[in-house]
Order: sequence, then structure tokens, then C-alpha cells
Amino acid sequence: MHRSPLTPVFAGLQLSMHVLVGALTAVVFLRAVLLDAPHKIPIAVLSVLFVAGYLFGLARHWRGVKMHVWLAGGTLVWLALMCLTPDAAYIAFGMFFLYLHLLRPPWSLIGVTFATAVAVVGTAAHRGWSVAGVVGPVFGACVAVAIGLGYQALYREAAERERESAERQRLIDELMNTREELAVQERNAGVLAERERLAREIHDTVAQGLSSIQMLLHAAERAAPDHPVLDRIHMARDTAADSLAETRQLIGDLTPAALDGQSLAEALGRICERASSDALRAEAVVEGEAVRLPMPLEAALVRIAQGAVSNVQRHANASRVAVTLTYAPDVVSLDIVDNGDGFDVEVLRRAPAESFGLNAIRRRVEMLHGTMNVESEPGLTAVAVSFPVHGIPVHESEVTA
Repeated sequence: MHRSPLTPVFAGLQLSMHVLVGALTAVVFLRAVLLDAPHKIPIAVLSVLFVAGYLFGLARHWRGVKMHVWLAGGTLVWLALMCLTPDAAYIAFGMFFLYLHLLRPPWSLIGVTFATAVAVVGTAAHRGWSVAGVVGPVFGACVAVAIGLGYQALYREAAERERESAERQRLIDELMNTREELAVQERNAGVLAERERLAREIHDTVAQGLSSIQMLLHAAERAAPDHPVLDRIHMARDTAADSLAETRQLIGDLTPAALDGQSLAEALGRICERASSDALRAEAVVEGEAVRLPMPLEAALVRIAQGAVSNVQRHANASRVAVTLTYAPDVVSLDIVDNGDGFDVEVLRRAPAESFGLNAIRRRVEMLHGTMNVESEPGLTAVAVSFPVHGIPVHESEVTA
């Protein structure tokens, strides 16, 4: 735990206050005993009782009602001493600090005023009225109040520094955790990007080549049904078909798990189903006539939906999120809308590191020549991406996969 550099100062001030109370009470005790004062035995007994009660309360570390009862008991013993000897006015200086330290304003100042009045009146009752008998307690009260106010100001400053230090440490810990999280996300994003790149390369090279070979062999079979090596051609076509099936399986293993054996709409529904909880309602909506999209584009749409929904779960404090997939003749669009807290959209431009998820989505959209728009305000945040369908070929292997 953080230890304030002013902690020794406060401990020293409190120890000084305790020593002061004990020393002033000892003066009263010794003067009564050594000077053979009237009522010396009651004064000695009350002095010992005052110190014993004081030390007992310190050892107990009482708070609240018990502390107030303890302070009232000490005050009553001091008042009894004040009735027996004017020397008890010395203890008033220690009582000032007790009231200032243990009571809240305005009760602390009321306590100081009460103790001052008791010291002045008590001294006058024993020795008669005098300037010293009035000025002494009043001056002591003023000094005690000034010291008490200084102590409180110092304490508030120390508490503020400690809060700032704790907040700074919290921010440092949060930054370190964020850096670790970003490192993991970047590493995972790199792995996923490489898997998708390999899937695209295999699809566009090996899979397309095997598909073409299969089609050519099939055409040769139809063109020469009586060819002497027809059985070899048939065997070659079967081998190409088997290799194409294995290649498609390999492509499927490299594509997002959410697409495994499912359509794009089903994959989005699965993402929303996993994100739904008692605190968040997530739903997927498909508009327009669904068509088969190129594998890289479907994979990108799944990854974008996963990233955006994850952002909503972790940061938005939303109760609802809707994922809408829209098929148009020339464009496919994906909108993720939530009713969360919102954020400053300018952060995307000013501090990309603070919006890793959205900037990862933006980079994925740019790779496929799509567009992305983000709008946000409290209660409504919308992330919209769209991709052109024309110009992205859908090969036979994709249609028949």
C-alpha cells in the first residue's frame, strides 16, 4: 500500500499532543503533592484517573459513540479537577487539541470555546479575576485553533496527494493491462489475417486449378466417349474431384470458425446468440435476397461483426445491439447499432491506439475496397460497412462448395 511522505509528520503531531496532555496533567499532580495544596489527595486521584482513562481510550482506538463517551468522561474528570485547583487550567490547552482533533466543525470550535470559558471562570473562582487569568486561556485557545487548522489543511493536502497517487497508479495498471490486451489482439489478428490470406491464395490458385482440370476432363469424356484411355480420363477426373474436396476442406479449416458449415446469416445469428445475456440483447437481421458471396468477403463480414459486437460487450454499457446484413443488387452492407454510452468519433483519428478494434475493422474494410462510417452519441452508436459485389468474382468452386 502507498505510504504518504507526510505520514511521519502526522504521527509526530499526534504523539506530541499525547505527550502534552500527559505533561500538563503531571504538572497538576506534582504541584498538588509537592506544594501540599488543599485537596491534594482528590487532585492526585483525579489526575491519575484522567491519565489512565486517556491512555485506555488511546489503546482502544474508539470511534463514533464510544469515542464521544470517552471524551465526555475525560471532560468531566477535568471539570472536577478545575473545581479543586486552578492549576487544572493548564490541562485546558491539551483539551483544546482533543476537541479540535476528535470533533467535527462546528462542534470542535464549540468545545474549544467551552474549555476556554471553564479555564477563565475556574481560575477566577480560585484566584480572582486578572488579566493573565483571562488572556492566558484565550491566547492558548487561539494558538490551538491555528495549529489545528494548519494540521487539517496539511491532512487534506496529504489525502489529496494520496488520492492522486492512487489514481495515477490505477491509470498505470490500466495502461499496462490495455497494452497486454492490445498485444494479444494484434497477435491474434495477425494469425487470423494470415489464415485468411492462405485460404484466399489456396482458393484462387489450387482450388481453381483443380476445378478447371475437373471441368476439362469432364469435357474430354463427353467429346470422346469411345476413346481407348477413357478409363484413365475418368480416373484422373475422380482424382481431381477428390483433391478439390480436400482443398475445400482445407480452405474451410482456415476460414472463421463462425462460418464453419453455416451460411453467412447463420454465422451472424450465432455471433449474436453468443453475445446475448441478461444485460445485453443481441439480434441479427437479414434484409434483401441472400446470395452467395466470395469467401474472403464473407469471412471479412463475420470478423467485422465479431469485432464490433465484442466492442459493444466490453465498452458500450448497452442493453441492446442489432446486427443487420443487407443484400442489394450491387452492394452488401453490414450495420451494427447499439444503445450504449457512445464515444468521441474523433478518437479514431487522434488516437488510433485507443480504438484498436474499430481501426482493425477499418483496415479490413479497406483491404476489400469497401467503405466504413461510424456515428456515435449517447444512446446511439452505429458502425456501417459496405462492399461492392460486382468485380469480385464468384468462382464455380464457391458456388458448388
